[in-house]
Amino acid sequence: MARELWKGNEAIAEAAVRAGCQAYFGYPITPQTELLEYMSRRMPELGRAFVQAESELGAVNMVYGAACTGVRVMSSSSSPGVSLMMEGISYIAGTEVPAVLVDVMRGGPGLGNIAPAQADYNQIVHGGGHGDYYPIVLAPASVQEAVDLTVLAFDLAEKYRSVTVVLLDGSLGQMMEPAEMPPMQPLKKEFPAWATRGAENRERRMLSSIYLNPPDQEVTNLRLLRRWKEVEANEVRFKTYYLEDAEYVVMGFGSAGRVALSAVRAARAEGIKVGLLRPITVSPFPVQAVDAAVRQCKAGLVVEMNAGQMLEDVLRVNNNRIPFEFFARMGGIVPFPDEILAEIRRLAQGKASLEGHPRDRWLERVAAQA
Repeated sequence: MARELWKGNEAIAEAAVRAGCQAYFGYPITPQTELLEYMSRRMPELGRAFVQAESELGAVNMVYGAACTGVRVMSSSSSPGVSLMMEGISYIAGTEVPAVLVDVMRGGPGLGNIAPAQADYNQIVHGGGHGDYYPIVLAPASVQEAVDLTVLAFDLAEKYRSVTVVLLDGSLGQMMEPAEMPPMQPLKKEFPAWATRGAENRERRMLSSIYLNPPDQEVTNLRLLRRWKEVEANEVRFKTYYLEDAEYVVMGFGSAGRVALSAVRAARAEGIKVGLLRPITVSPFPVQAVDAAVRQCKAGLVVEMNAGQMLEDVLRVNNNRIPFEFFARMGGIVPFPDEILAEIRRLAQGKASLEGHPRDRWLERVAAQA
């Protein structure tokens, strides 16, 4: 199929349709509203379920109900809307049913603004709600990657009976790029043995996230943990650029990683041996890839559009072996390649430090420039 020009939000919606999404429930909130609008037209014309709920709370619980029937189901929202969904997401995880969520992040905290940011990382990656569970989280850096990862999200959700999140910022949701759509998949006609699809000729099936007997809850939590170990062993995804001979490594996910790649290329043109590691699965986090980069390089830089949330995961892997620096833009501001290039030059000049926390040193530099 030929590549066509797609807006990120609409591309994700069409990719979900082609992946066999049978039901969508959501509520409008910028900067993801185009996704819901697209589904409001596309799903009914195909005879599939679309409901604009009365709130994000209603939407996520509709997702929960549909997921229990074994169909491919999805919702989408943005930062404060996702916060409202957290209880329902935990219920879905505790019931061990598959569901896909798209989070198009905005500037925050609070109501914030509709500009792009990456401040939902901790909320989504480190739990996505109360209780002991881990969501699978995919972070695209282009419209094409958003399409591909949306299709993958449905497959992973079903394979591991898991909540799977496509995590992107508002710039990716709003930008337009050429993308190739996958072929249309047929809708499911057979459903898993656990699905609740009527009990006329068999024993009734029960799906629940409540275990009043603590030993039963422990058994469930252990099952979730063992399943997560399978995810960690089989589903880690990342991309590397120019790391073969790199002396310095830059790390960033999503749009921050994409902008950082331009800076890395510019630094390479100046003769600086720097490479980029861009996590695609931010959960499970690419621990072994980060560890390999740390073993190879003299110093590193983490670039984010938040106050250093992925930075903490990188630092845990690094374990104070090489100096890391940090650079960020927040509140809905996307970093410029020249800003990141300046930080790479600092690494090459030997200005990275093991003293203190990288975020604290970055704040000191910001204050000095004010």
